[in-house]
Amino acid sequence: MERITTQALAEKFIEEQIAELRAQIGDGKVLLALSGGVDSSVVAALLIKAVGQQLVSVHVNHGLLRKGEAEQVVRVFRDELKSNLIYVDAQDRFLDKLAGVADPETKRKIIGGEFIRVFEEEARKLEGIKFLAQGTIYPDILESGPVKAHHNVGGLPDDFDFELVEPIKFLFKDEVRVVGKALGLPDGMVFRQPFPGPGLGVRCVGAITRERLAAVRESDAILREEFAKNGLEGKVWQYFTIVPDFKSTGVKDGKRSFDWPVVIRAVNTRDAMTATVEDIPFDLLQHITKRITSEVPGVNRVLYDLTPKPTGTIEWE
Repeated sequence: MERITTQALAEKFIEEQIAELRAQIGDGKVLLALSGGVDSSVVAALLIKAVGQQLVSVHVNHGLLRKGEAEQVVRVFRDELKSNLIYVDAQDRFLDKLAGVADPETKRKIIGGEFIRVFEEEARKLEGIKFLAQGTIYPDILESGPVKAHHNVGGLPDDFDFELVEPIKFLFKDEVRVVGKALGLPDGMVFRQPFPGPGLGVRCVGAITRERLAAVRESDAILREEFAKNGLEGKVWQYFTIVPDFKSTGVKDGKRSFDWPVVIRAVNTRDAMTATVEDIPFDLLQHITKRITSEVPGVNRVLYDLTPKPTGTIEWE
């Protein structure tokens, strides 16, 4: 199949997929777990064009999304595209389950398992669903087989017996982005950075608390805003903040404080197997530090992670 590199090729792909989706689905209903990432968003946009209100998208807000992401999903798919979107605010449910859990793998299992349970509960409320759409892309097939389990819908009970709908399963990520642009999705969604399934849960290192999670979310938003302002948004492959579970002594507003550090991570890579650290201008780092320490409650230090991969992984957990 010809690589999708231009608007014209993307439009041809969209036209072909709409015909194939209509032939496969007929008058049936389709269910989709819509995370807001580029893969699931492109699948949703394709299905909206193909079958409209026959698509039921479920967006689960587990409280571990970046700032503004849940609101963007609702705005784009419910308000602008007028699609059939179910928004589930499960923040308290997830954070209560995660309370006191420090082990990274246990946190991942809780988040993934709880997502499946929430999605299953919503699916059982619906009638006439025959198809399950997934944002499987070609690397998923190469790496992990035909079911994209890390999209958190691979563990649904067998009694659902859904037929899979995977319209972008032969595309690479860069092709998915070209298709997303041709579908008219916003750049913030199409060019969204890689984001782990457990979300900010793996960047709030150790046992997650609501206060430290808020510090991760707010500091991350400041970092992304400053990178966008200073021309680094498209230059750096991935950048984010981490807030570990320890505190240090500092001085804020003329008084001694005992607060968390924020760690900045900014890396470039081709395949995520190795990664180099981005050389951020020192004056920009100082500006970001000033903003984070003055605008984010509970923080008195900012650190920059200088470790390449190897020896450090890209994420901390």
